[in-house]
Amino acid sequence: RASSPLLRAMVENDASSPLRATDGPPLEAILFDCDGVLADTERDGHRIAFNAAFGESGIEEEWDEGRYGKLLEVGGGKERMTAHWNEVGWPAEIPEEGRSDKIMSLHLQKTDIFMKLIDEGEIPLRPGVLRIVDDAISAGVRLAVCSTSNEKAVSNLVSTLMGPYRASKFRVFAGDMVKKKKPAPDVYLMAVEEMGLDKDGCVIIEDSHIGVGAAVAARISCLVTKSSYTAGEDFTGAKMIVDELGDDADTGVGLETLSSLLGNGDD
Repeated sequence: RASSPLLRAMVENDASSPLRATDGPPLEAILFDCDGVLADTERDGHRIAFNAAFGESGIEEEWDEGRYGKLLEVGGGKERMTAHWNEVGWPAEIPEEGRSDKIMSLHLQKTDIFMKLIDEGEIPLRPGVLRIVDDAISAGVRLAVCSTSNEKAVSNLVSTLMGPYRASKFRVFAGDMVKKKKPAPDVYLMAVEEMGLDKDGCVIIEDSHIGVGAAVAARISCLVTKSSYTAGEDFTGAKMIVDELGDDADTGVGLETLSSLLGNGDD
């Protein structure tokens, strides 16, 4: 895929140049979202797993691509199910008494199905992810995944699709580690605090307007790589928007690209 003139200009740098924005801080860490960024998991992963969990539980519910795309406006799988049934009515299989426990159980069931899909190789990494991860490891740039998804599922995706060595270089901040999910900035602020990072030396890679909102609220620079469900969203606040990170180092997003975005997230 041909890259934009802006992207070409940003990546055509001397490979030996330090990972530092002009008169700015060095690139210290890359904070990845998971779903839609590392892998395009939503349409062909989580949606399929939700539907399978509903079927196994005797619930007559099936989210088609359009409905699931709408539900992605709600962050978090448990919250997504709750929002859906609050809108359309709750199935008899989920009575009001014990409802929160049933939602929790359904979500765990969905997570197990989702992890099987990953283990079976049904969900590949997006283009350019491994290239950037390998370059970051070589350059000593720290790595984290910051996601609203289940921590176990995120860790499994990273380990299975990237291998144990790369996985060992990642910190994972996910699921219910924070009280408020994206677009609240909590998960990114937790990563910065626990990893001892300088926000001005970090870049967040997101794929949705919800994620961009979290990055802006955290005051950390953000690059958007569009995914199957998010191409038409409003990414106001992102410092750069691309269709994908790209496998080609000459035309895709690289560490130099990310370094050029460093600085306060709301500049």
